Formats: sequence, C-alpha cells, structure tokens
Amino acid sequence: MTKTRTAAVKTLTRRPAWKALAEHYKKIGNVHLRSLFADDPRRGARLTAEAAGLYLDYSKNRITDETIRLLVNLARECNLRECIESMFEGRKINVTEGRAVLHIALRAPRSEKIVVDGVDIVPQVHAVLDKMAVFSERVRNGEWLGYTGKPVHCIVNVGIGGSDLGPVMAYEALKHYSKRALTFRFVSNVDGTDFEEATRDLNPEETLFIISSKTFTTLETMANAHTARAWALSALHHQGAVARHFVAVSTNASEVAKFGIDTENMFGFWDWVGGRYSMDSAIGLSTMTAIGPENFRAMLVGFRAMDEHFRTAPFEKNLPVLMALLSLWYNDFFGAETVAVLPYDQYLKRFPAYLQQLAMESNGKRVTVGGAAVNYQTGPVYWGEPGTNGQHSFYQLIHQGTKLIPCDFIGFCRTLNPIGRHHEVLMANLFAQTEALAFGKTEDEVRAEGTAEGLAPHRVFEGNRPTNTILAERLTPETLGKLIALYEHSVFVQGSIWQIDSFDQWGVELGKVLATRIIPELESVAEPRLKHDSSTNNLIRHYRKLKGGRS
Repeated sequence: MTKTRTAAVKTLTRRPAWKALAEHYKKIGNVHLRSLFADDPRRGARLTAEAAGLYLDYSKNRITDETIRLLVNLARECNLRECIESMFEGRKINVTEGRAVLHIALRAPRSEKIVVDGVDIVPQVHAVLDKMAVFSERVRNGEWLGYTGKPVHCIVNVGIGGSDLGPVMAYEALKHYSKRALTFRFVSNVDGTDFEEATRDLNPEETLFIISSKTFTTLETMANAHTARAWALSALHHQGAVARHFVAVSTNASEVAKFGIDTENMFGFWDWVGGRYSMDSAIGLSTMTAIGPENFRAMLVGFRAMDEHFRTAPFEKNLPVLMALLSLWYNDFFGAETVAVLPYDQYLKRFPAYLQQLAMESNGKRVTVGGAAVNYQTGPVYWGEPGTNGQHSFYQLIHQGTKLIPCDFIGFCRTLNPIGRHHEVLMANLFAQTEALAFGKTEDEVRAEGTAEGLAPHRVFEGNRPTNTILAERLTPETLGKLIALYEHSVFVQGSIWQIDSFDQWGVELGKVLATRIIPELESVAEPRLKHDSSTNNLIRHYRKLKGGRS
C-alpha cells in the first residue's frame, strides 16, 4: 500500500470528532440507561424528534446530549451537508461507475427541475409514471385482454434483487389497499420451485408477466422469463401471445423485442437509479397495478416529504441523520455487528428483508471511495421479523444473550384491521419490550419477588439494550414512502461518514461470473476438465454422480 493510500485509510479515525467520540465512549460506554433516566426525568420526552408524520423516540439509547453533539460534529467534519447537496444536485457520487444517484428524482413533483448531463430528467420521470398509470388502470379495469380475449386477473412479477424485494415488500405492506380481484405473485429465485409454486394454480389465458431487468440479460431473471414464456406458449400455442401476456421493465429495447414483447409495453428507467433504490420507479409497476395510481402517487408524496426533511432539517432534529449516527455509534464504538428491525405490523413482514439489501448491499464495503482499505467497521448486518412473532423466537438472545443488538421498533397508533383488543395487545408488547430491554430486572428485584436462590441468576435481565421507537398514525401508502426514504437516507449518511461508495455493488459480481463457468460443467454429458480448487472440483463431481450417475 502506498503512503498516500495509508494516509487516506486513517483519515476518518484521525478526525478530532472521531477521537473525541472514542474518549467519550470510555466515559459513558458502561453507564446504564437506568442511571441516565434517573438523572433526567424529562429524558423520555426530550430525546425525541418528529417530522413528516413520523415520531422517533431515541431516548432509550446509551447516549447523552454530549454524545449527540459529538456525533453531529463528526457528521459536519465529514462534510455531510455537502454530500447531501451533491446527491440532490445530481453530481456523480457513484464514483466507481461514474453515475449520479437520483432516486430522489423519482418522487419529485412535475414543477421541479433536476438536470443530469444537461437534461432535465423530471419530465422523463413523469412520462413513465403516466404510462404506468394508463397500463395499470387497464389491467385493474379488466380492459387488458389476453391472447384469447379473456381479461387478465393474475400478475406475476419476475425479477431479482431490487426488482423483486421492493415490489414484493410494497405489495405485502400495502395489501390492505390492493385490488383483491387480482392475484399477484413474485418470482425471483432461479430455483425452479419458485416458478412452479407461483404459477401452478394460474390460468395462462388470464396471466400477465412483468419481466423486470434493466439490461434484460440478468441470468436468473431471464432464466425465469424464458420459463414463463414456454409455460404461456404451451397453453396458448402462438408466438403472438407473448405480446399480450408479457410486459417489460427495462432499458434494452432490442432484447425486449427479441423476446417477443411489444416495446410499446416497455417501461424504462435510468442508470442513475440503483436497483435497491428503484421500487418507486417503473420497477414498481406491479405495486401500482395492485394499489392503483392514486395510492402509488400518495406513496411518492411520502418519499418526497422525507426527502425534503432530510435535505433541510438541522442534523440534531433530522430523523435519517440521527438514526444513522446512532447506528454508527454502536457499530464503530461498541462493536455491535447487527441491527434488528422489528415492525409491529404484519403488513411489514417483508420490510426487514427489503432493508437487508438496502443497507448491506450499499454499505458492505471494505475500501473507501479512493480505494484504500478502511481501518474501522462499516455496514452492520440487518435482520428482523414482525412483532410479536420474534418475541417467541430470537428476543431471548437480545434480552439475555452476550451480544449487543440495537433494535428499531416500528409501530402504528391506529390499525387497519380493528379486531377486539388485538391492537392494544400488540402495541403494549412493543412498548413493554423497549422498556424491558432498557431497564431489565436486577438480581435484587428478582429476589424480592421470592425467586428461589438457584433460579435468581437465570431471571436477571441486565437491560441497557438500546432501542429506537418509530411511531406513525397508521400504515398508509404515504407512510410507507416516508419509512423507506427514512432508511434510504440513513444508509446514505453512514456511507458518507465511512467514506465509502454506497451505490455500487461489485461484491455481487464474482460469484455470478464463476457460476457461468460452472453451469456447463454441471450440464456436460462428457466428464468436464475441472480447474477449480479441490473442494469445488469434488463438489461438482459429487453433484454429477448423484444427479445422473456420472462420475
């Protein structure tokens, strides 16, 4: 490593604010939340922030006012405000691919002007949204007819990564608002089981496939697309049927046409939209078809509200910034390796999986934008399940295990499905969990309850486990947009401070390249000449032997 690169590596940890945080951690790292709350009776009301209809309680974090001051200082020393403006102004902050990062343009109003390479892109965005609206209404109203003249009732979204995780998450999250006469399925895994189970009860005459692939060459997506094509034609018996049962979300018109899709039914997007940031682009065509254009545009309004808050609010009251800084505090100073996202709403059951790609593909990086290896931890692992299911699964480890796991709890004050006292029980559990994680139960308290001597240690809860609580009135399309944008910008803030490129994903390439080399070795009738390592060679031979008696 050159001297220049070595210097670049240590830039972040040599900053005065970083060093101040390291010293501050030594002083308060072991201070218990019981003490922090006892010393400040107003802490629970004071350490909160509210914007765009989202309420954040961050008082149950292992922080003081000084912690926040130092974290904000770090953000300022890392020129976060300039980084934010660079993104919103369309500068090419995805440095390894030489691209602007403008998912914020996907929810810009028609009156806004955002210029990329001399072109105002906002009219293009709205032209695609308008085209999506016309198409989705035709499907929803029964006007889109299949090859045999029957209306389409079943929509299958075929994609992978951001072309699947966003649409399926949004469909599940907004199912309450969806048109129930339509059936929606999602196929992403190249495992044939995924396609088989998604289509086994569908009628090809009434099924429409949305093939989502920017290049229309993605291996997994196109394998599923060609299987879908064969499945449809086996029943419809005419190549012309493809144009009535397939539409594309892509930028590659020639490949779309070669597949048999009418390019009039191709919905485009742009290289300044990363896959994991694309669910509010044409990638959301299945979402719009499910919930309708009006609800989809309401979701965009929610995105936009959080965008504006993020761009303009002071860091001390800025929800994405606060959440990012708190996550960095635990990741880099406490050594916490994961973040649990725990939505107390069944509709958000796929939200943690969506955030896994958003956060881990963005910030799972080991070098800075300049190519120098970092000497600090970057992106944590994101995971989670809806409450209260997780309480009977992994909460044991969070409460009494040896690992520190910061948690984001998400709840709604009004349920979309009022049934008896279910919602009060649900929300009581959310509030109780954050209380238990923060304050725990001491051994003296356990003994005072009359617990047997030998059992007392097992019933002690250390507490001091940090949580954020995010509350909104209810889960609407607009609220979902705000939540997604909240995490999008939080991820961006962390990447900016860590000096990494949050918008490339070179880490997904190597395995895919090697897979294309291995596929013919698995399919070959003749014994292939294997040139992998001894383990991979042996696995391939064992697979071939068990699959078809080949050695």
